[in-house]
Amino acid sequence: MTSAFPSHHLPRLAGAFYLAIACVGGFSIGYVPQAIVVAGDAATTASNLSGNLGLFKLGVLADIFVILFEIALTAILFVMFQRDSPVLSSTAMIARAGMAIVMGLNVLIWVMPLTFLNDLSAHTDQMMMFFDAHALGIFVWQLFFGVHLLALGAAILRTGLAPKLLGWGLFVGAFGYLAQGIAKLMFIEVLALNIVIIGLLVIVTLAELSFAAWLMIWGPNRFAVTNHSSACQKNT
Repeated sequence: MTSAFPSHHLPRLAGAFYLAIACVGGFSIGYVPQAIVVAGDAATTASNLSGNLGLFKLGVLADIFVILFEIALTAILFVMFQRDSPVLSSTAMIARAGMAIVMGLNVLIWVMPLTFLNDLSAHTDQMMMFFDAHALGIFVWQLFFGVHLLALGAAILRTGLAPKLLGWGLFVGAFGYLAQGIAKLMFIEVLALNIVIIGLLVIVTLAELSFAAWLMIWGPNRFAVTNHSSACQKNT
């Protein structure tokens, strides 16, 4: 029986999801909170929220799509690597699925100020509490993402299904997310540590974008060869 979607096309789909998450997530996680929330200034934040409801809700919609894309990408990466590295691919899947769950809970926290929008001026303290909790929630799901990148990078290094340089970039850069998550949740501020974290995050960002590009351009042929070799071995 022939699959309706050949497995060697999965890398291109994974690459497309990677790029979609980068674009949509950059808007919802990077831009919208910066446009709405002013740290330590509840009055300005309330004014920004009231005056930019359309932008805020568009950001929420983008967050929802990011979560859906994450679920799809999690499943695709598991299928791609589970045959050659079942333990690492399972670890990567569980960690990224956990991240998606935390992201969903974080969206719930993010939208809570809308429940008292009709009398926002009387609830500015609660509004800021939810926004502060949302900001910390990002560092919680970063911990899950760091574990995912460690497992995915190790799977690439073990299987050779993608260039080892990308595997090292994901594996080493993952410590940036882990270190930042731990430091922020423990309210640790050390300049030297922050510099190291920024360097690691630059490495992992470049590795992720390069991995997405590799999946879309060279991935299908690489996995087609792998699938063909596996089929030949089964038939001999």
